[in-house]
Amino acid sequence: MGVDILAAVTGSTAAIGYGLAAIGPGIGVGLVFSAYIQSTARQPESSRLTLPYVWIGFAVIEALALFGIAFGFIWQG
Repeated sequence: MGVDILAAVTGSTAAIGYGLAAIGPGIGVGLVFSAYIQSTARQPESSRLTLPYVWIGFAVIEALALFGIAFGFIWQG
């Protein structure tokens, strides 16, 4: 009976670990878009120039989150 409980707790910690790891990319995406909004508010004519960098930053941050969940599945077994 002790082994079954240990297996259930191990599965739950993997899900909790990814949930905690998803906080970082969430904060990163918020910072990227807040910086874009702030820069556009200060200099509106630069919005078209900086928009591609926003999407590149967003894609890199989201890729890190997807790598996190993929590695979680790989290391889980």
